[in-house]
Amino acid sequence: MPEAAAPPALTVLLAGPRGFCAGVDRAIQIVERAIERYGAPVYVRHEIVHNRFVVESLEAKGAIFVKELDAVPADAPVVFSAHGVPKAVPAEAERRKLVYLDATCPLVSKVHREAEHHHGAGHLVILIGHAGHPEVIGTIGQLPPGAVVLVEDADQAQALTVDVPADQLAYVTQTTLSVDDTAEIVSILHQRFPGLHGPKKEDICYATTNRQAAVKAIAARCDALLVIGAPNSSNSKRLVEVAARAGCARSHLIQRGRDLDPALLRGVATVGITAGASAPEVLVDELLATLGQWFTLTIEEVVVTTEDVVFKLPKQLVS
Repeated sequence: MPEAAAPPALTVLLAGPRGFCAGVDRAIQIVERAIERYGAPVYVRHEIVHNRFVVESLEAKGAIFVKELDAVPADAPVVFSAHGVPKAVPAEAERRKLVYLDATCPLVSKVHREAEHHHGAGHLVILIGHAGHPEVIGTIGQLPPGAVVLVEDADQAQALTVDVPADQLAYVTQTTLSVDDTAEIVSILHQRFPGLHGPKKEDICYATTNRQAAVKAIAARCDALLVIGAPNSSNSKRLVEVAARAGCARSHLIQRGRDLDPALLRGVATVGITAGASAPEVLVDELLATLGQWFTLTIEEVVVTTEDVVFKLPKQLVS
């Protein structure tokens, strides 16, 4: 009886860093520790992070996810998501005397403070970001109506008109944007509005920057590149775009390995793999296991930097 043919060979380039960032890790810990401290259920306003696997894992432990605070009972604790919330949300929680925990990423909170600082200095704030994203909604909600102007892309930056002098303008950015796209937008704004005020340190977070750099390091070597992440995850979608621009046109966003369409890898000898900042490493392992059923794998990890950032938990959970 003839031997079965060996599976075709596939080289896997694992981008590093990938997956969870410190802000996501902190937010998940907040929900888990709140369940331990207060008992189930603990309510969470919106998805704690943009990943269904994470959300469903927390639901299994006793978290209940809701759209707004009116769905939270008076005697139940509630956690605000890592993306940040408008000021009206904690104000409403306090009005209702709810026990609440704020899981906003500290780097998002930094942008909130910058926006408040510029507003306090009399500046009109330009926010570079994507309309409708929870982080953008939260940042706009730190200031009074009309105090923030949203710019989404280079064309909008080029067309922007304002009624204040350039030296009374300032900009902040969403933390999960494309580094290159944002640099182009900022350059246009500086050209059009000399004297524009900006952050002392860029608002795009270290994790977004590092994951995009890691993708750039492998993209040109890949026939295809898979980004593990949710379709509503800004940083994950940006990784797909970055990969395509960096030399891998066959770049795809997938939610998990078990759902991978084999057709995406037809004719592929080298595939790159990364994961957005809200995707756990277990989903990378699942994808590798799926690929191992179809191919003989050779795995190479390509690490551009290491991360050691850790954010403290709220005092209510450590005392």
